[in-house]
Formats: sequence, C-alpha cells, structure tokens
Amino acid sequence: MIKFVYCICKRPDLSDAEFRTYWREKHGAFIRSLAQTIRAKKYIQSHKMDTPINAELIKSRGLEPLSYDGVTEIWWDSMEEFLAGVNSPEGAAAAQQYVADEANFVDFSKSRAFLTEEHTIFDLT
Repeated sequence: MIKFVYCICKRPDLSDAEFRTYWREKHGAFIRSLAQTIRAKKYIQSHKMDTPINAELIKSRGLEPLSYDGVTEIWWDSMEEFLAGVNSPEGAAAAQQYVADEANFVDFSKSRAFLTEEHTIFDLT
C-alpha cells in the first residue's frame, strides 16, 4: 500500500471550526469526486483533537509543540497505480485542481507532505 501523507497546518486567517468544516465537507467531497481519476483507493482525514493529553504526549517525549492541525492520507494499491493515476493527463489536471482548492484552507509554508509505503505490524480488527 502506498500513501500520500500530508501534515496540514490551517491558514492563520481561519478559525479552527472554519478550517475543519471546509476540509471535511468541501475539500473531502471534492477529493472523493476525483478518486477514480487519480486511482485512489482510500482517503482519510485525521483532525487534531483539542485535548490536554496532546501536551502530555509532547512533554513525555521532549517534542516540539504540536503545530499541525491534521493529517490527510490518500491510499493506492501500489506505486504503479499511484503513478498511473497522477501521470495521466486527467490525473495531472486533477492534481492541479486539488492543490488549488487546498489554498482555501492550508498554510503551505508550514505543512509537509511525503509518500510512504505501509508495513502492517499488527491488525487486531
């Protein structure tokens, strides 16, 4: 499994509620509409929880303060499927469209993105 992982910081001019609503309702639906075009199998949004536990997790590990507002994961079955989806003319156009839409809620200067290969260590489901 190949995943595009995107650690997202919201634009500073948006409230947390505005950011989450746009990301979940508008952008999420938009990405869903492009799934076949980019050959994606799964799309997950993980929104940061507002809980004091986050501060304890940071403290217990000596980490820098949490700066991301959430994480997106888009899944493909293989690198070949990913490349076929994003390298087709339709896939390249879709990528331009979703990056343009991200500008409505993402602070690109503080966000980070990368590809990963999944290795399941255990799955108790």
